[in-house]
Amino acid sequence: MRTRASAELIGTAGLLITVVGSGIMAQRLSAGNDGVALLANAIATGVMLYVMITTLGPLSGAHFNPLVTLVERIQGRMSNAQTAQYLAAQFIGAVLGVIIAHAMFELPTLQIGTHVRQGPAQILSEAIATSGLLLTIGLGVRHRPDKVPLLVACYITGAYWFTSSTSFANPAVTVARALTDTFAGIRPQDIGGFVFGQLIGVGVALGLLALLLPPVVAECSDQGAEETFDSKPTGIVPR
Repeated sequence: MRTRASAELIGTAGLLITVVGSGIMAQRLSAGNDGVALLANAIATGVMLYVMITTLGPLSGAHFNPLVTLVERIQGRMSNAQTAQYLAAQFIGAVLGVIIAHAMFELPTLQIGTHVRQGPAQILSEAIATSGLLLTIGLGVRHRPDKVPLLVACYITGAYWFTSSTSFANPAVTVARALTDTFAGIRPQDIGGFVFGQLIGVGVALGLLALLLPPVVAECSDQGAEETFDSKPTGIVPR
């Protein structure tokens, strides 16, 4: 568990370093063009997600997201103790990632976000972004497990653009981004709405995965018996 939790901390920190750091750099270089800044932010995030899922996935499953861990716990593949360690690593890693990103650009270490992100459209966007992410993981692990890092990276890159919330889809990311007053920031008072939308997305995704991925039944020819296997994923990358 020490290795797995460490991988989760490093991966989540890397995610926030990328989100916040690329947002700062993009805003500085885009001359006030938010579209260009968002494009740079999305590409950097997608590319780094692919790298981190590919390299750290074999160690921890590459959750980097409390919602992925929550789904694993709901489906009985993690104990309460394991879940608690993953969640702690993810939230600590997210905050460390923001601090490191600020330090690299010589900004105050901790800030309070002032970027307004509220309203029903934002909540709906987070529900859709989250359910889509979990569906991408679940269906990808079943049908193309070797492509899951690429599928997740592509999904997040696209979701930056087709959701009005720019697809946080991650409570640890949401909380940590309230600690930066840069391009990627969010006001602390808007966190609740985002997390609410994300939890709705979890429920939708679980229902759709149950519908789309029934248990796999394999026949045992030497005994003439059948055995049922759980087909749902173990994290983003199966361990």
